[in-house]
Formats: sequence, structure tokens, C-alpha cells
Amino acid sequence: MKKIYLAIPLFWCANLYAQQKQDTVITFKDVVINENGFHTPVSKQNRNVYIIDQAMIAKLPGRTIQELLQYANGVDLRQRGPFGSQADISIDGGSFEQTVVLLNGVKIIDTQTAHNMLNLPIPVEAIERIEIVRGPAARIYGINSLTGAINIITKKFTKSGFLIDSYAGSNFKKNAEGNGKTFYGAGIQAGAVLSKKNNQHSIFGSRDQSNGYRFNTQFENLKLLYQGNIQIDSANEIMTSFGYTKNEFGANGFYAAPGDRNSTEAVQTTLASVQSKHKLSEKWMLMPRLSYRYNFDDYRYFGNTNPNAGISKHSTNSLAAEVNSTYKTKGGELGLGAELRSDAINSSNIGKHQRENVGIYAQYRTFLTEKLNINLGTYVNYNSAYKWQAYPGLDASYSFTDVFKIIGSIGTSQRLPSFTDLYINQRPGNIGNPNVKPENAFQSEMGFKIAKGNFTFNANFFYRRITDFIDYTRVLSTEPFEANNLGTMITKGINLRSNYSLDVSENSKMNINLAYSYLDSKFGDMQPEISSKYQLASLKHQVTNTIDFKYHNFTLLVATRFNQRMAGSTYWINDLRISQAIQKFTIYLDAQNIFDTQYYEIGAIPLPSRWMSLGVKFVSF
Repeated sequence: MKKIYLAIPLFWCANLYAQQKQDTVITFKDVVINENGFHTPVSKQNRNVYIIDQAMIAKLPGRTIQELLQYANGVDLRQRGPFGSQADISIDGGSFEQTVVLLNGVKIIDTQTAHNMLNLPIPVEAIERIEIVRGPAARIYGINSLTGAINIITKKFTKSGFLIDSYAGSNFKKNAEGNGKTFYGAGIQAGAVLSKKNNQHSIFGSRDQSNGYRFNTQFENLKLLYQGNIQIDSANEIMTSFGYTKNEFGANGFYAAPGDRNSTEAVQTTLASVQSKHKLSEKWMLMPRLSYRYNFDDYRYFGNTNPNAGISKHSTNSLAAEVNSTYKTKGGELGLGAELRSDAINSSNIGKHQRENVGIYAQYRTFLTEKLNINLGTYVNYNSAYKWQAYPGLDASYSFTDVFKIIGSIGTSQRLPSFTDLYINQRPGNIGNPNVKPENAFQSEMGFKIAKGNFTFNANFFYRRITDFIDYTRVLSTEPFEANNLGTMITKGINLRSNYSLDVSENSKMNINLAYSYLDSKFGDMQPEISSKYQLASLKHQVTNTIDFKYHNFTLLVATRFNQRMAGSTYWINDLRISQAIQKFTIYLDAQNIFDTQYYEIGAIPLPSRWMSLGVKFVSF
């Protein structure tokens, strides 16, 4: 137990010390959140928003988006393959299909399956921040933002230079079931930035490879990302991006254990977008956007043991065009926008299908009084399969003082069934159901924020009702799991989040984050004899705690994660990163799962034991 609670006593000791340093004042940077045209400082936000900023990203012991998100309060990251191979993501007890991921505002929706949604070519060095918006977000982000949205914002570099980052690691155990070699992982990343007065260009490439951490969990991951920004003049700007990633991995136990012991999978994703900003007047801003995503998934149930049998191949194409605009009125700001989206799939066991989606939104925000801020609006959606639906919402906040503010929101949202939900045919494993209807959510939330000097605290309580919840169910163990609308899922939750920063001395600083989430999820009308795949997998209790200490150019971060699910394993995981910067070089040591905890996040897939990595990085921008 002393090991388990390593980080918690440090938190309280730091607080006791901090009470003796009451004259220390640190000003937090007011990060601006992007909300489809509205640009809102965090201090003015009416929503429950959590930010992983650039400074925290540099300290965390992770090299992928998946690894960064596992430290976020309220986010449930359930990994099949570690170190970025594959992971499902959800927010506040929702399923992995109910959270929408965005890259610089561009929605990453995989209509085959959200298992591949985080297959992104984004190196952590290119990320400015990650915005996590909790609760139904249809009014802001449209379809599939049932329980929240995660918006990854990349950097706009202002200095030319290049980057080289290389690492290697191991758990120092041998593959006794395979070739007997020691498990290892290694990777290299390179990047270059050209920054001029009116244009900035960056390109990153990386290759990560590992022979796994148990039998048939090896992977090889290639990533390429280009981004360009062109400032035509003070009122017009164009932003472009192109990304490609190819991820090949052993899929032992991923989907159909124990028969898939030798399974393999390869996923390739291509992303492209162009968007622009046009200041038409002092009051009117216009922001059009065009984006494309292609995904190819090649799954082989028998792997290389029988390469001509048990093959599933899926290719999806998504093309989207958007236009967002804001207009400042005398009393507030009006946001209007529209989105046209086309999704298509060609699959060996799903078939060939296509559907179109049109969304139109309007929102208005204003200060009714000096302290009362209101943001209300609606998203009207037309889908070629499900016709017209509307999703209104309202956010409000009242600032009693500069230190204390209460917030409240009420909203609705939707999740469209994926093509897998509708048409998959993988007997005897999973089958789809073309009669499955969209999920709909209603959520209300109340909370408060305290921000004084070097201390912030957020507390929120929410109630959510999801109707027509989609899950894969069966009555007899001899039957395949079939997609069905189960009924109504009621979730009540509390989340608490605090941050404390202090100057320990002239050259040393300490930063402490502690967060807790509690979820109570129940089905109102589910028959007890039915077995389901996902509804009992959500979190019940979650604790996340990071403590980082910096002295000159030396940094130490200790991270603790506790997860208890409605059903399944309960575990504490402790990680750390030690880094030393020497001019433009940084040497870092990552230790993940320090106390060698055996734990599971999906089914009976054991995740890595203690893993150590050593890396060196050179950055000149």
C-alpha cells in the first residue's frame, strides 16, 4: 500500500509547504478555446473544459496522443495495444463511439468503427494543447459528440529549426511463448520547421517499432505530417495539413479471444484539410473548411498461420465541407455555420454503403448583466438514413467575484450508428443490425470554479440520459453478439479537479494536479438475462494525480492513475519521467507502471508490466 499511494502524500506535503508560502503568486495563462468560430478564454468558459497544455505535454511520460490522454480527468482510455497501437476513448462513462475527436477543428469520424479514431499522424512535439469538452457538444461540434469532444490543436511555429528524437526501452522480460528474445521498443522522430514573416511550414516523420510485451503484440508504426500557414494579409489566412500513418500490429486477444491468438491487423489513415480565416469587417469573420479522410483496415483472424482465411478488409472515405462565421452585435456575438458530409465504406464483411449528412447550427452568446454570461443555440441535422433532428443547448455562468464563478449547462446530442453496427457479418463473433437507431442524449450539469493566485479548483455534477443506447448483446453464449438498442442509460457523475503551483525557491518550481471522478450508470429497462459487451465496462471511480518538480533545467514528474470499473479489474498505475535539458539537447528517462501492476482495460488483455525507456532529443526551434 505504501507503493500504491506514493503520489498522494506528496500532494498533501506540498500543500502544507505551500501554506507557508502565501506570498507566492503565479499567474496562469488564459488559454483560448476554439468553438466553431467562437474563441473563448478558459476563464470565460461556461462549459466543463479540461486542457492538457504544451508545458504538461512536455513533462508527461508519453510519446503518443493515447498515452497523453490516459492522464486526463474523466477520460477513459482503454488500450488493446500499448504505446499508441490501438485504444478506445470515451468521456464520463460513455462508449467509445460517443466521443468525437477533432484535429484543429476538423472532425475525425470513422464510420467503420471508432476503434481506429485515434490512428492519427500527430507527434506530441507538434501539439500545442488538447481541449477536452465534457457533456453533449452537438451545438458546437455536430454529430457523434454525445458525451463530449476532444480537440487536438497543433502548434503554429514562429521559429525555423529542426528536431531529432530517439528512444529505446524494454521490460527486460523474454518472449517465452515465441522466439525467446527480450521484449523491446524503439523509435525515432525527425522534424523541420521553416518560419517566415508571412508563412510557416512544418514537416514531421516518425517510425516506432517493438516486438511487443507478450506473444503476438509486436507493432510497427509510421507517421508523416505536414502543416502550412500562409498569411495573405492582416485579414486573410490559409491553413493546410496533410497526414499519413500506417500501423501494423499483432492483435492477440483484441476482438475474439482466445481463438484470435495469432491475429494481425494493419491500419492506414490519410488526412488532408484546407481551411482559412477571413476578417470581412471589424464585426464579421468567415471561416470555410474542406477536409478528407481515408482509412484502410486489414484484419487477419489467423494471422500468418493461414493468410488466405479469416480476412476482413475495410476502406472508408469521408469528405466534408464546412463554413463557420461569427458576427459581433451590439449586445453579444452570433455564430452561424453549416456542414456537408459524405461517408462511404467498401468492406469484405460489411458491404458497400454510403450516406450523406447536412448540419446547420446557430448560437448566440451575450452578457445579460456584467456578471451573467449566456450561450445558447441549436444544431439541426439531416441524415440520408435518419432524416431531420434538432439538438438545442444552453450554457450559462455567473461570476460572483473574480475568484468564484458558477457554471451550468443543459444540452442534447446524437450518435449515428456506425456501418459496423448496421452491417457487420463476422459470425460466430459479431453481427450488425440494419434496424439500429441513433442514440440520443440529454444532459444537465452544474458546477463552480475557483481561481485565486496559484490555485484553481473545479467541481461539477452532471445528470445524463441516453436513449436507444447501442451495444452488442446476446442471450446464449453459443450465439453471436448482435448490435441492438438496449434502452435507456442513466448516468450521474461528479468530477473534481485542482491545480496548485508554487515557487519552491528562486530556481525551482512545483506543480500539483489532483482530480477525481465518480460515475453511477444504470440501465432503466435492460433484461437481466442479456449479456452485453460494453455497458458494464465504464469507470465508476477514477483518480488522476501528477506532481512535477523543476530545478533549473532538470524536471521530475510522478503520475498516479486509479481506475475502478463497474465490472472488471481495479488498479493503481504509477509512472514517472525524469529529464535534463542541456542547451538544445534533452535527455529523458520514462518509467511506466513502476510497481509492475498486472491490469486489464479491455476483456482479458493484460497490459504491459514495468517498462523503462531512455531517450535523447535535440530541438532547435
